[in-house]
Parts: sequence; structure tokens; C-alpha cells
Amino acid sequence: MFVKTISSLDDCTFLLIGSLFDDCFLFYRCGHCKKLAPEYEKLAASFKKAKSVLIAKVDCDEHKSVCSKYGVSGYPTIQWFPKGSLEPKKYEGQRTAEALTEYVNSEAATNVKIAAVPSSVVVLTEETFDSVVLDETKDVLVEFYAPWCGHCKSLAPIYEKVASVFKQDEGVVIANLDADKYTSLAEKYGVSGFPTLKFFPKGNKAGEEYESGRELDDFVKFINEKSGTSRDSKGQLTSEAGLVASLDALVKEFHSAADDKRKEILSKIEEEAAKLSGPAVKHGKIYVNVAKKILQKGSDYTKKETERLHRLLEKSISPSKADEFAIKKNILSAFSS
Repeated sequence: MFVKTISSLDDCTFLLIGSLFDDCFLFYRCGHCKKLAPEYEKLAASFKKAKSVLIAKVDCDEHKSVCSKYGVSGYPTIQWFPKGSLEPKKYEGQRTAEALTEYVNSEAATNVKIAAVPSSVVVLTEETFDSVVLDETKDVLVEFYAPWCGHCKSLAPIYEKVASVFKQDEGVVIANLDADKYTSLAEKYGVSGFPTLKFFPKGNKAGEEYESGRELDDFVKFINEKSGTSRDSKGQLTSEAGLVASLDALVKEFHSAADDKRKEILSKIEEEAAKLSGPAVKHGKIYVNVAKKILQKGSDYTKKETERLHRLLEKSISPSKADEFAIKKNILSAFSS
């Protein structure tokens, strides 16, 4: 996300740079705001390295006084604040990335070209559809859309967020197909309206209709339930991630057992972990390793290791490392309860 969210005009005064404000409702309840969002994101991505320009937005639902002060009565309202001034010019042009970029270049005397915004959505074609969607090792959600479809444009920023939430999960693919261009595939899968969403789980490559809601939380809940993932709407792992019910039952025995009985229960944990498959295999190894460490270092190991992981998670680390540490913290908590 390249658009800066601010709460007051003081944020821009402090930065002493020109800014283009999108007074759009931050959580995209406004239909026109939803359509503008991907174009505005392209604009922000294009100007992210321009030191003299800031692309920002204000949540008018939360900061009513700011929006009222500057005469905002409808959403989205776009205003240009020249450098060093709090007297805005209302933008009246087209709401495309191209038109917005041209306007900002004109006002700020810049010469910025439109940049492509990195996307986590897998774009399908006739050539790639089968290899991606029919992969038996993946759960795949496909949006069949048309470029001219208004509802598709409204869904686009939400769908991009869904893809971003699950981009670390190798077994989940969030994809789309231009059904207006690839009509034969649309007909094959019974697509008659746009957008149509179909889910192709590992065990059913004939596909099934996605009939849940179309807000971010709805999609996240659906994928978690269908794919066994444990993500929240920000893409973070939940406190359930990595936990294995069959091993948790043995951990309770291990936790309450006397020291001379714990080795026997460790053997049971190893036997149960050996039965696991898929991503759970890695989790099973963590259970075994934690139990061994407790036997070697005592019960204080879980507290000290949890504190160490907490410190690491507060640092700037890669998403994959953050997932790894979060899962281990969850499993450590099972041994502590």
C-alpha cells in the first residue's frame, strides 16, 4: 500500500510537501471509492519516490472535522494542496491513474511515469488456466471478470487484499481470469455474469460456486475454513496456526506428568507426529523439539523461548520468518497452558 493515510492536515504541513488528498472512506464502503481505489494506488505507487509530492487519503468517517473544514460533502472528493498552502484546489478531472498522474505532474512540475503496482493476484490465461487451477496440490479461488464491469472494479481492491493475506500460503492461490477475453473458459465453467467467483479445492477440480460475502473478512473466513489456513484480515497468523489437536492432547499429559513419566509421553508425541502429512509435518517436528528442550532445560524453557521469539517478532524480519516464529510461539503456548 503506497497511499499514506493521515488524520489531519498537520501531517502534510509537517512534511512541507505538496499533496493530493483522497477524502475517501478508508474502509471502502463507498461504491465510487472502491472503483477509484486501484487507480489511486497506481498513482501513489508512481509518486512514491517523488520527494516533493505526497499522495494521501483521509478517513472522513473518523475525522469528520477535517473533511468538514475543507468542504467535503461527497465521496470520494479529491483536492490538491500546493506546497506550503492549506488552500486546496478541487480536482475535477477523470478518475484514472493516467489522468491523475498528468494533473499532479502539471501542478507539481514533475515528470513521473505511471508505475505498475505489484499484485498478489495470479492472472490466468488460456495457456496457464489448467496448470494453475487444476493443480491437485492447490486450493484455488478464481474470479471471472470483465474489464468493463462496474462490480468487478468495486471488488478489485478487496480481492487484491485477499491475495495479499494468503500470499505466504503455498497451498492457496487467489487468481482471476478476463472472461470477456477468454470466453471459451467462461462458457466451460458456466459463467454468465460478472464477477463470478469459483473455488477449486484440492479434492474437487470441477469447481464450486463461491457464495459467501464479498468483504475481506468474508473471503478470509472462507479460505481459512476450506483450506485449513489460520490468517486474520491483515495476513497475520492467528493464535491457532500450527496447532495440532492430536498432539495438544498429549501435550496436556506431558505438562502435568512427573519428570520420570515425561520421556514416555515424548515417545507418544514422536509417534503421533510421524503420522502427520502436509504442512502439519513441520508443526509436528516443533512439538517434538519443544518437548525435548523442556526435558533438557526444564519447564522455564517455554517462557524464555517465548520471550526471545517475541523480541524477534518486533524486529524487521521477512514474512516467512514471522510465520515461522508465530507458529513456534503458538506451540510453546500449548506446552505452557
